[in-house]
Amino acid sequence: MVEPQANLLKTLLRQRHLQAYSAFCREYDKVALKTEPVLKGRWPSKAQFYRWLSGELISLPHADHCRILEAMLPPHGVEALFAPYNAPPKVEQEPERRTDVIDFPIPSPVTFPIDRRYADTKQIFVSRSDFMHELPPGKLFDGVREICITGLSNNLICQQYSDRALVDALEDGVEIRALFLDPEGEHIKARELEEGHPPGVLSTLTSLNIQALRRLKSKVSGESVGELGIRTYDEPIRFNIIIIDQATAVVQPYLPNARGVESPTMLIEKDDTWPKRTGLFETFSQVFESMWERGKEIS
Repeated sequence: MVEPQANLLKTLLRQRHLQAYSAFCREYDKVALKTEPVLKGRWPSKAQFYRWLSGELISLPHADHCRILEAMLPPHGVEALFAPYNAPPKVEQEPERRTDVIDFPIPSPVTFPIDRRYADTKQIFVSRSDFMHELPPGKLFDGVREICITGLSNNLICQQYSDRALVDALEDGVEIRALFLDPEGEHIKARELEEGHPPGVLSTLTSLNIQALRRLKSKVSGESVGELGIRTYDEPIRFNIIIIDQATAVVQPYLPNARGVESPTMLIEKDDTWPKRTGLFETFSQVFESMWERGKEIS
């Protein structure tokens, strides 16, 4: 896949060491205080900022942002800042060649093609919050045919996606398999301790989410062609995994002493051009299926 060409904005921010979102926001406020104090603190969201740098914007940002950018990076106009930019090649003077040294061939550095280095991973987000800002549950689940999810309490589907949408999906024939960390097991107690919660906090939340899905079954008509399977497992928790239509995976590790929403999140898309068992989608799909087979069914 050909990556978008860098724009002048990205190049100039890198030269000034302002390519990090936090550094950019600080500079944004400094410029705003000098030019338009009312705009202090009105910098773009993190996702919007990185879209600015991606070279994929369809239209220019809001006029307020344009004025700050032009004041921050004179003498460039905003159209030039968002236009593709090719840096001029560096001309380096060849050093004087010594005649008293034997030349040996210098091996070329070993590099992997981009698709090999990143496998079938399409995007990586710093946290689940950043991921949900880019792909909220409605955008992730609406119109799909199969949802497989495992983690701890599975809040993404139980708390952040409406019951009505889930019932409609089941009526429409969607298959859902939800695998929860056993709220009565030993490993959820260990996770509560690791995250610093009082005993029972995570187990109560997980029990409530399981009961919510069980109640959901009673709302589905007898003519429904969809399926809703609920199981639990009692094992060390390692990943939150969502498999959608056997084609897209959302994978997030559980970090020590951190809530799930604070962990990095990968968006992975199955690529049939890859040799079998080399893509990350296949890896995490197999992890889910293995855990599901070991899970305890809840009626």
